[in-house]
Amino acid sequence: MQIWDDWQKRNSTMKPPLVSIIVPTYNSSKFLEMCLKSVKNQTYGNIELIVADNNSTDDTKAIARKYTDKVFNKGPERSAQRNFGVSESTGEYVVIIDSDMKLSPQVIENCVRNIEENADNVGVVIPEESFGEGFWAQCKKLERSFYIGVEWMEAARFFRKSVYQEAGGYDEVMISGEDWDLSQRIAKYGTITRVNDLIFHNEGRISLYKTIKKKFYYAQKFASYVAKNKDIGATQNQIGLFGRYWLFLSQPVKLFRNPIRGLGVLFMKTCEFGFGGMGYLIGKMK
Repeated sequence: MQIWDDWQKRNSTMKPPLVSIIVPTYNSSKFLEMCLKSVKNQTYGNIELIVADNNSTDDTKAIARKYTDKVFNKGPERSAQRNFGVSESTGEYVVIIDSDMKLSPQVIENCVRNIEENADNVGVVIPEESFGEGFWAQCKKLERSFYIGVEWMEAARFFRKSVYQEAGGYDEVMISGEDWDLSQRIAKYGTITRVNDLIFHNEGRISLYKTIKKKFYYAQKFASYVAKNKDIGATQNQIGLFGRYWLFLSQPVKLFRNPIRGLGVLFMKTCEFGFGGMGYLIGKMK
């Protein structure tokens, strides 16, 4: 709690800046307790928790109310939920996380420390590490490990609220690529930095079929992101097959430390790109 202590030493009547954490949910009871516990267990003390739920039919709202009074009903998609949560927030900073994510204990403290080092800092990237059950979850964990520190793959989640609002928040028309889109717009207002603390993304038990189906669905919605960001260099890397494979194959020792798992990553990504490409073309035709 170093930041908290530093503020108290400087002026005992002042608190460190309030950080609002926004969690959009939809039938999230399986992982939500894990997520909200990690918020409450932060070393940073001045946190406001807001849950924006999209008409869940399970115990999501009941679980959320154990951790915060600020539980709202909002849809229809996560971008609208996120923006609504920010509109209801009172913090100087806002953090957007998903209901299947777990924060490492010092991440908020270090994000505040990071962004307050320079007035030009407007956002912070928090790297993600996947975990889950089964072979394909292990493949997903290995895949995501190649993206840490890659600027065109990571997107900011921690923002100055004033800049978030000036930038217009998440594009509610977008269902895919909205994280990259917002991060790229935020970067026009100042510097986006990063911390080393992790967000742990609970993938649960992944099946190859569900992974491909999910990629096909989101790829149909991806055309709006590409059209809006076609002149940004990062976009070509994000959608390019060879750029992604280069990330993997440029570190062969890491990729094939477990040969079966490494081949699983390549097979999974090939399937995702194949079905994602079909989804993208269908989306463009629509």
